[in-house]
Amino acid sequence: MIAGFSISVLLGLTLGLLVTGAIAGVLAGLLGVGGGIVIVPVLIVVAELFEIDDSIAMLLVVGTSLATIIPTSISSARAHNKRGAIDFDILRGWVPAIFLCALLGGIASKSIGSNGLTLIFGAVALVASINLALPKTMTLSQAPPEGRIKQGALALPIGFTSALMGIGGGTLSVPVMSMLSVPVHRAVATASVFGLAIAVPAVCGFVWAGIGVEGRPPGSFGFVNLPAAAVLFSMSVLTAPYGAKIAHLMEPRKLKLAFSVFLFISAVRMLWKALT
Repeated sequence: MIAGFSISVLLGLTLGLLVTGAIAGVLAGLLGVGGGIVIVPVLIVVAELFEIDDSIAMLLVVGTSLATIIPTSISSARAHNKRGAIDFDILRGWVPAIFLCALLGGIASKSIGSNGLTLIFGAVALVASINLALPKTMTLSQAPPEGRIKQGALALPIGFTSALMGIGGGTLSVPVMSMLSVPVHRAVATASVFGLAIAVPAVCGFVWAGIGVEGRPPGSFGFVNLPAAAVLFSMSVLTAPYGAKIAHLMEPRKLKLAFSVFLFISAVRMLWKALT
């Protein structure tokens, strides 16, 4: 018996996290989302199972999800880069602002609180899912802006909000790039790199915010639970390349619809939890 749970329950939980990690890896490669769109809802259920205090539960969930995105994004980005799909011009203009704001988002997480993070996740994901499900995604421009200031202005909210949601940059950056007429396969591939630029600084912020906080489960480093993160990314790094392969075989419209469905399901779950 460990912390009130039998060995069989803990083994079942581990198996569930391995399966979640495998699915998250496929989605990371397929949709450029870093896998957090699946990991966050699952970890919320785990937090409820272990009766983690609501005041820190979502902080731990988001921090742990972000930690899994680091190796998953590397695996996904490598697979997309082999196909020459990453737009390095966009990366050079957007990554510095994304990195900075992801760090600020991680630090600000403690002040926003668990319920606030849940509400942000649900609201932003719902808007993004509806936009992608439309027959024709709203077009703001025939090409991404070229000036560094304009590029940075677009990237700022992506980095900050993604850090607070515990997800890779694809949830927000893929819809934004689609509205700027970037082909969806290229947007997904580029977003896989954004996941790394978001996760590294954001994890640092969540670690700092959680140091010394009471009620965290064993194995937690700040607001990152290392055992859960390790189990999840042990599978996600293996399956991300398969998701990237599937993405390049799918029609753009189907890819957008797949992205929209997963976003919508996660959004409804988060909003329900935050508002009830």
